[in-house]
Amino acid sequence: MANISAAMVKELRERTGLGMMECKKALVEAEGDIEKAIDDLRKSSGMKAAKKADRTAADGVVAVKVADDNSYALAIEVNSETDFVARDDNFLGFVNTVLDKAFADKATDVAALMAGELESAREALVQKIGENISVRRLVLVEGDVVDAYVHSNNRLAAVVALKGGNSEVARDTAMHVTAVNPRVTRPEDMPEEELQREKEIIMAQPDMEGKPQEIKEKMAGGRIKKYLAENSLVEQAFVKNPEQTVGQMAAAAGAEVVSFVRVAVGEGIEVEHKDFAAEVAEQLNK
Repeated sequence: MANISAAMVKELRERTGLGMMECKKALVEAEGDIEKAIDDLRKSSGMKAAKKADRTAADGVVAVKVADDNSYALAIEVNSETDFVARDDNFLGFVNTVLDKAFADKATDVAALMAGELESAREALVQKIGENISVRRLVLVEGDVVDAYVHSNNRLAAVVALKGGNSEVARDTAMHVTAVNPRVTRPEDMPEEELQREKEIIMAQPDMEGKPQEIKEKMAGGRIKKYLAENSLVEQAFVKNPEQTVGQMAAAAGAEVVSFVRVAVGEGIEVEHKDFAAEVAEQLNK
């Protein structure tokens, strides 16, 4: 068995970016030959990335790029397993690379975008960092005037499209979207099934009991109207000036809100929470 020195492990770590124990193991298996160890690690990198792909990547960042003429914007969500990796410079560099390519291509298909060099870069990053990394979604927004707002922690962003107006109005509206999280743009955009479900809930409330049907319908109508106002972007009180609605704020600048998207890291991903002791035991039994 070759004598594996600390200097050899250090060199292999510097050349591959992998962990100390992984580098030591590779050197042992390669009988101290650094170049062979590197070749072996490169051969196994695809397998390693695949093995990590079943881990839940529910952390990460969102990023947005807006065209210079404000005609479109591209938002992406890239996930990692931990917040620690989400702040890593290598991870953030990968995010920017993906964003630039997606923006240039106006891409909306993650699989098509990641085919080739970007997927190779992702697998290399998985090997280097030791966590699963995944590009989850691409959102393209186009319009007369488009702008975005990204919250300071890079975990939440919104993009807004206007008809008329200017980028400042679009950006202010996007900031409102991140803060208030409206369900739809306008009241008429609310899905009918959601309105029906809300009405059923209202009709079953205690204060409806014993009232004539016409009174119940009138009361329900008023509450539905309030529900729509609270959940429709243009009807909400503008966060920077609650004296006017978002729709009024936009109209004062000669704009109409056409659409919005709100992207939050990990939304909709189910994360399996394990007991730490159980997880350690599971690893030891592998």
